[in-house]
Amino acid sequence: MQQAVVHLHPAGRLLALLGNPNCGKTALFNRLTGSRQKVANYAGVTVERKEGRLLTPGGERLRLLDLPGTYSLHPRSPDEQVTRDVLAGVAKGEKRPDLLLCVVDASNLRRHLRLVLAAQRQGLPCVLMLNMADVAERRGLRVDAAALSRELGMPVLRSVAVEGDGVDALRRLLDDPATWQPAAPPQQPEADDGARIAALLQRLGLDQALPPGPTERIDRWVLHPVLGPLLMALLMFGMFQAVFAWAEAPKAWIEAGAAWVAAGLNTHMAEGWLRSLLVDGLIAGAGGVLVFLPQILILFAFILLLEESGYLPRAAYLLDRWMGGLGLSGRSFIPLLSSFACAIPGIMATRAIANPRDRLVTIALAPLMTCSARLPVYALLIGAFIPQRRLWGGIELQGLVLFALYAAGMASAAAVAWLLKHLTARGQVRTLMMELPEYHWPRLRNLAIGLLQRAWIFIRRVGGIILVMTLAIWLLSSYPAAPLEATRPAIEYSWAGQLGRWLAPLFEPIGFNWQIVIALIPGLAAREVAVGALATVYAVSSEGHALTGLIAQQWSLPTALALLAWYVVAPQCLSTLATIKRETGGWAMPLGVATAYFGLAYGAAGLTYVLARASV
Repeated sequence: MQQAVVHLHPAGRLLALLGNPNCGKTALFNRLTGSRQKVANYAGVTVERKEGRLLTPGGERLRLLDLPGTYSLHPRSPDEQVTRDVLAGVAKGEKRPDLLLCVVDASNLRRHLRLVLAAQRQGLPCVLMLNMADVAERRGLRVDAAALSRELGMPVLRSVAVEGDGVDALRRLLDDPATWQPAAPPQQPEADDGARIAALLQRLGLDQALPPGPTERIDRWVLHPVLGPLLMALLMFGMFQAVFAWAEAPKAWIEAGAAWVAAGLNTHMAEGWLRSLLVDGLIAGAGGVLVFLPQILILFAFILLLEESGYLPRAAYLLDRWMGGLGLSGRSFIPLLSSFACAIPGIMATRAIANPRDRLVTIALAPLMTCSARLPVYALLIGAFIPQRRLWGGIELQGLVLFALYAAGMASAAAVAWLLKHLTARGQVRTLMMELPEYHWPRLRNLAIGLLQRAWIFIRRVGGIILVMTLAIWLLSSYPAAPLEATRPAIEYSWAGQLGRWLAPLFEPIGFNWQIVIALIPGLAAREVAVGALATVYAVSSEGHALTGLIAQQWSLPTALALLAWYVVAPQCLSTLATIKRETGGWAMPLGVATAYFGLAYGAAGLTYVLARASV
């Protein structure tokens, strides 16, 4: 979803949150601002800008800006460039902060204090937040906040942002006029920061190496060169098995509810265009997509669990060598994994990639990741043509096929990346620097909020663009009415039938019938719309029989396999192409991606259809 650029300059002093990635900065931002947040983009660049409001005990309203995470003020990526420009007061459309809240991981001061000293050199007042203090204390590291404050010449507060500890103390501190007075910047040159930090930690008794904690012990297995990739493959495989195995009951409830509503309308309403609109358009179309909500939420639950637990950066580390063979670094993994949920946030996440060439290649690969919008199409075709059968070890055949489709998407992305490596990346050497956060149990509150947000986004799509497009398909499929002397099904005389038959010769070589062609057109708006369009077309022409059963009867297996191959590759989402245009600043890349991937999809579907026909 494209975000508008918003400029917020109301009265009120501006605070900015500064810190390394994974220091808990955003958790503190959420605690301080609650729901008083606005998200947009910085003027002139496509880096997310998150601003909120907070109220001090003294009644002052302050603006709080969450700066992109950075390791230093020597930028290597677009988001780090924005952070540097905001602190220097040269960011377009943004004022210079009046105060910096420097957030550090209390268990890793040796690295995090480098950014704090660099921030002091900007001549801005600073407050240091010793975040994740509970984690440091569990490992036997107790930081004397008062002594550290004297050493640095700035206020220092202990905090545990996820619990809200330290938030009230910070609010009170912001009412103190002395907090807003800039301290003298460090006299030592930047090159001496390492020595200064080492001496400081020694004086505070914090220079001793910490004994291995639970995270280090777990990482001996998780990051093992052999066991680590095997564990990751098992996690991914289990996720796809669960998508089918756990979703059967809730899917059946939704299907039963839609059938009950349709039966009630058929019973209590007179036959006519209004009943057809409600039953064949609204319920068949939107309900045909809504039934896949459980599978989408199960997929998102797994992704959120991996993210909340701290596993995702480790997966990037494990894949760094493999991705290096494709001309990328492990840093591209997290944007690509995000694209399994939706390509749009995945494309936006590439802003953290410093290498411009790698960023563009990762953007180009994101549409090939199997996003959740493809899941309704996959689930429909797998349910129609793949029997429910348990294989060895209780593995579900349907889940195995779904895993194979996701693997096919990744394989196609790997093939494109390998080709681009040989065309554009000769001689480039990449290094991966990525912080591995502590493991922690995912918080049920965060998981619940994430799933509710995703469910609401999906339901809004069903009630918005999907509903509009399926109702448009109903209109095109219902009018004009068939003549009295008609010998074929009425839908074939409609505008949709005429359009489908006009385009059918183009798609007949790859096994697509005219109903599929009709569904592909509104499916350009959003992939899952194709399911609602098929449900509407077949509801109009088949007296409301179940869509899965209908296509199982009327389509051949080669046609179904060809359509699956099409959806593995085709960039069937205009919002994704619009996001590529916004991120790259022009039409050349989105048009190139669309042309290349639609051509690849046509070829993959055609090859699949020919091979499947030959083997059936």
